[in-house]
Amino acid sequence: MSLDQTTRRAVLAGSTLALGGGSVYYLSRSEDTDDGGSLSPTMHVSEETSALGVDLAGKPIMGDSDASIEVYYWTDFQCPICEQFERETLPKFVSEYVESGELRLIFVTLPFFGPDSMTSAMASRCVWEQVHESDPSAYWDWHAAVFAEQGERNSGWASADSLLEITDSVPDIDAAELEACFDDERSEFEDVVEADAEQARAFDIRGTPTFVVFDPETEAAGTLVGAQPLERFTDALEQIREA
Repeated sequence: MSLDQTTRRAVLAGSTLALGGGSVYYLSRSEDTDDGGSLSPTMHVSEETSALGVDLAGKPIMGDSDASIEVYYWTDFQCPICEQFERETLPKFVSEYVESGELRLIFVTLPFFGPDSMTSAMASRCVWEQVHESDPSAYWDWHAAVFAEQGERNSGWASADSLLEITDSVPDIDAAELEACFDDERSEFEDVVEADAEQARAFDIRGTPTFVVFDPETEAAGTLVGAQPLERFTDALEQIREA
């Protein structure tokens, strides 16, 4: 598969980057098992705005902070194709490219599928806020636990009460602190999540999962859409390096 390549300027201008060739849940929104084994990835924090123009504050980042290539991953906990990617491809992707220090993966959780998507996206921000300084890798256990419980979209499995139950089963994550975040910081975090959604629309991201592969040095970028196999990411990385 050929990767549509562009530059940072074109991404920020909202150029259409998405490719076909993979299953994807497409966004219809107005302006208003082969799992490759378990993961224990290194997570890190950044307060910077990246060269792509994404504010990294509050976003979980997997891998080495000095990695030469960045992959941005727009996802929704209610997206079944995202769950497929995380189950089938992500473990191999991490083993091949993240653990080597070659790239880092930036998670951007968006509310594409209604109110429970907003709730789960906000919960992701709350949990990251809770652990990012003391034990950022604990976030991954929570992230994986939520995807493992995925049910029908907006059926209640990703409601606040259900997410608190899931969180209570995850070591090193305090469900009471998440509940307090729901109560005290909902408006603030919903605004942050909506700002991420607005930027995604500006990038012409229309569905999940969507990935932007980006070289900060050359500003070469391209996108992949859907639950792509590892080979598609390998091809994409080669094309970005050669751009």
